[in-house]
Amino acid sequence: MNFASDNAAGVAPAVLEAITRANAGFALGYGNDDFTRAVERRMAALFEREVAVFLVPTGTAANALALAHLTPPWGGVLCHAEAHIAIDECGAPEFFGGGLKLIGLPGVGAKLVPATLAAAIARHTGHRPHAVQAKTVSISQVTEAGTIYTATEVRALAEIAHAHGLKVHMDGARFANALARLGASPAAVSWQAGVDALSFGATKGGALAAEAIVVFDRDAADALHERRKRGGHLVSKHRFVAAQFAAFLADDNWLAWARHANRMADRLAQGLATRGLAPVWPVEANLAFVVLPRAADARLRAAGATYYAWHSDSLPSGILIPDGGVLARLVTSFATTEAEVDRFVALAID
Repeated sequence: MNFASDNAAGVAPAVLEAITRANAGFALGYGNDDFTRAVERRMAALFEREVAVFLVPTGTAANALALAHLTPPWGGVLCHAEAHIAIDECGAPEFFGGGLKLIGLPGVGAKLVPATLAAAIARHTGHRPHAVQAKTVSISQVTEAGTIYTATEVRALAEIAHAHGLKVHMDGARFANALARLGASPAAVSWQAGVDALSFGATKGGALAAEAIVVFDRDAADALHERRKRGGHLVSKHRFVAAQFAAFLADDNWLAWARHANRMADRLAQGLATRGLAPVWPVEANLAFVVLPRAADARLRAAGATYYAWHSDSLPSGILIPDGGVLARLVTSFATTEAEVDRFVALAID
């Protein structure tokens, strides 16, 4: 019963098989190989336009390098206060960005809304040269609360950002889970909605170590080649990262695996809700957050269940964590089984 993270799951068999196949023979390093060229063509088809693609082994690298590329060192990145880049990346965006500043904003369900963004841009623009200037907006798809942005919501934020000269970055570590729920095309929720650069995650969805920075203006992406190399994230045996993406995207595996993870989260949330443990936020992807009584938390952990106790300041109005209660973050994956889910639900209720 492992619901700690989709990172805790293993690697999808199709991805492992692709790595093994890529191991045959020789190929030039540093992305100068046929595997990488094929993935670049696949990405162009996927997003319905020519794109610049930079493969890296970690999501932190994808986010940090993308934000450093979009934001000058004296600039600010507006994001939710609980965004992964703000609380879980050990200052990597600031480090790779040469001192750029992350500016956290409030929002229920870890989401930004247009009014909050517009006010923040006004607050962090002007008073030059003394103040950090807002230069980039970063949104998470899926958010840290497991919520998602619709294409309309992304577009509303991007229009405000672009009207003030800001770029838009999307942390898409769980991009597949959002698309699987929305039923939208990758293009519709990214560049067609105003996103300038996407951190496209595969690791959480079933890969071993494979993430991509996708820049939708190829002319503006050139210096990312050097930035990735200088940052130590240009993998020499690059074909093995590309092979993972090839298998991830083949036959729409990535969406099928994401749909399974989402269904398991739905099953988990529905099972708990019928027993009086309703999720605190809507279950829109593969994360469910529920308040467990202390006794249930102890019983589950004694039975071997793993998950994280969570803290958030973006709870919906009226939702309070009672004394003795535990806000549990439950994450499902492509490898989660119905049996695991059902056993967890049964144990959660005395």
